[in-house]
Amino acid sequence: MTGWDITPGGVRSVVSKVREAAGEMNAGITLYGGSVQGAMEAAGTLSFGGESGGGAGQAGGLVAVALGKFFEGTEKDVAFLPLRASDSANGAIEATNAYLAGDLEQARNAQHHATLPPDVAAFLEKARRKADGER
Repeated sequence: MTGWDITPGGVRSVVSKVREAAGEMNAGITLYGGSVQGAMEAAGTLSFGGESGGGAGQAGGLVAVALGKFFEGTEKDVAFLPLRASDSANGAIEATNAYLAGDLEQARNAQHHATLPPDVAAFLEKARRKADGER
């Protein structure tokens, strides 16, 4: 006896907890993005040619630029977390359903597929297109 509850109810319970944690991760990621954006805005701008205000002679301040680069550099890592959780939860459901149906090969395939890293670049590109109003 392994101590694991592989009944549909046991798997649903674990998957429910994973999905709840993923929802909390998504909320944290949203907060992170908003905080970085707010920090970039609060960091101000540099003015060129003695201008003040929002004219063409302005560029993001050095701190804002650095924050933007940091955000770009961490974007894939941050997006990976909820994708990995979702793939794992879905894989657990698929594998358990296949196992209970007696299809051990399909269960192995579902487990293997769930361990593959998610395609974060494709996810981010799709999200950008959606945000831009494209399909």
